[in-house]
Amino acid sequence: MYDVVLLTLGSERDAAGACGSGGGCCGAGGKTGTEPAEHCAPEAAERCETPRVPVLACADALTERGARTEAVTARSDAEIDEVLARLDAPARPDGLTWPDPDSKTRLVVATASDAQLRAVVRRLVRRYAPPPSRRPADLAGNRTVPDLPPVGVLPLDPARAATQRDLAARLGLPREPAAVAAAVLDGPARRLDLLRNDGGSVTLDGALLGASDESGRPLYWRGRVEVDDAVLTSGDDPLLACAIGNAGGYARLDGLPLLTDPDPTDGVVEVAVAVPVVARTLLGRKRVRFEVRRARGRAVAVVPRDERVPYLDDGVEGELNRKRSWWIEPGAWAVYTA
Repeated sequence: MYDVVLLTLGSERDAAGACGSGGGCCGAGGKTGTEPAEHCAPEAAERCETPRVPVLACADALTERGARTEAVTARSDAEIDEVLARLDAPARPDGLTWPDPDSKTRLVVATASDAQLRAVVRRLVRRYAPPPSRRPADLAGNRTVPDLPPVGVLPLDPARAATQRDLAARLGLPREPAAVAAAVLDGPARRLDLLRNDGGSVTLDGALLGASDESGRPLYWRGRVEVDDAVLTSGDDPLLACAIGNAGGYARLDGLPLLTDPDPTDGVVEVAVAVPVVARTLLGRKRVRFEVRRARGRAVAVVPRDERVPYLDDGVEGELNRKRSWWIEPGAWAVYTA
């Protein structure tokens, strides 16, 4: 039988809404989402230390099936790494840290947001990606990381699937604690593509570049967007948005279809830019429509011409002020499915 670790990200993690309890220490009350528990109200800090109800229910379901179950709250990258070390394979002759494909330890990540799942996968990549100078012969030619260990995904708010389509919902993963437990113990592992970027992070779902002001008016920006050898814009066009899709989280923007068929298993990234085009009606009035240019490939590069371009990456806000490249890692990570 398996050892199962139920991992929850705690109060000092950098993902917004870290533990999902609604307290300020978890990012709900602060600007950065990094406020440590000692800066919170005592009742909020206590909630961060108490496992959420879905975690307890999932632990009970796993234990009833005979699994040795442990709930862990990680408040730092180092504490996440301590959990991930349980997935290591025996030492290799080349000295690389490598995941054990036959491990009897399974990992479940309790998530209040896609950003939290991304935070754990990012640490998996940091742990197992070999440096270029020590690339082993048994690593696939189209990959920079080995097959990462599968993870179970336990949404901390199962009802969100009806109102907010998180990544678990888009992938059709089980959401109820008992169903998640069954998938982890009995279900197959579905391998998915991963986007890495030259900023050192990863993207599971996608990124959306662009924003609007407080009144909802678009803030147009300029930048060069290139997918493999295809140039979607050279930087001269004003852009409403640029969507970089592994899955379908950013397929549409306020009803405007950007990505046509994002598939996290097809080994390519789909990219779209929306360019405003001004036309005149028969009565001479100006009318703005959006031309959407699309391309698919192995890698995408965005070079902003504006000083700062706002973006969302797996729901995490940021600003792009220099060239950023994403590339696809086919089948690099995996989730347990029903």
